[in-house]
Amino acid sequence: MTTLLISQQNFESHVTPEGHPERADRIRAIEDALARSRFDELLRRDAPSVDLALAELVHGPRYMQRLRDARPAEGIGQVDADTFISSGSLDAAATALGGALAALEAVVLGEADNAFCAIRPPGHHAERDTPMGFCLVNTIAIAAREAQRKHGAERIAIVDFDVHHGNGTQDIFQDDPNIFYASSHQFPLYPGTGHPSETGVGNILNVPLPPHSDGSAMRDAYRDSVLPALIDFSPDIMLISAGFDADHRDPLAQLDWVPDDFAWLTGKLMDIAERACGNRIVSLLEGGYDLKGLAGGVSHHVAMLMDGAVGDLKE
Repeated sequence: MTTLLISQQNFESHVTPEGHPERADRIRAIEDALARSRFDELLRRDAPSVDLALAELVHGPRYMQRLRDARPAEGIGQVDADTFISSGSLDAAATALGGALAALEAVVLGEADNAFCAIRPPGHHAERDTPMGFCLVNTIAIAAREAQRKHGAERIAIVDFDVHHGNGTQDIFQDDPNIFYASSHQFPLYPGTGHPSETGVGNILNVPLPPHSDGSAMRDAYRDSVLPALIDFSPDIMLISAGFDADHRDPLAQLDWVPDDFAWLTGKLMDIAERACGNRIVSLLEGGYDLKGLAGGVSHHVAMLMDGAVGDLKE
């Protein structure tokens, strides 16, 4: 199994206020974790920059102008109560998207079986017309459209295990039967969406998890609903919104997962990808705000992507 790691050289260009959870230290923690010898066999590439005009594949016609208007010449501007934009934020968004698309192309062309992209800012809360929740551009949604438009994939599955519901991804694809979106998330919690009754055109599956539930509840939920639904959908490629804020240490949520839970879930998704789509998985970083929890979750996720086993990993 060949796993591609996409790194982002300009991740620091997106500047957030002091004390903000979505900060550059998150990428540094991941880089340190994946620099260990356990990960020497990773295929490593830097994220290229792409034209953010591609955002029009999923966002409204005035969306990018809104972000450009909010971007300050210097310092930090504000999009909403929690979402900030600095002078370099759109440069970071362009390489985040470029990294996702480079990973997608490598996997589709067979240069790698799967890929993980250590990128920021995150994207899954960005709706068609509204940036929010630390998210400026919905990177995974654009990647899904490019998989269809450029690479000829017809059926795309997006699995979102971030602790917060990906309202943006759901908003963009809720009327598209060729995009299957499955989300497990703490409920109730920000952004307040993700009730099981939200089913789109039969292509949306929301699996709420109660506060303080642990990995066993997650495993039951995936065995009972998400995994069978993925098998039925039989995607051409699987994309993952990989948030690691379900970790028991995370300051923004109250789920009690441990790193082995992320490994178990990754392995189950790999089993389905092997059956349905030739192992093709592209995973994009979303949330995860405790640095130790983030590093542990990513390490277990990437180790599983590499060879289906955690091996000698210690937090």
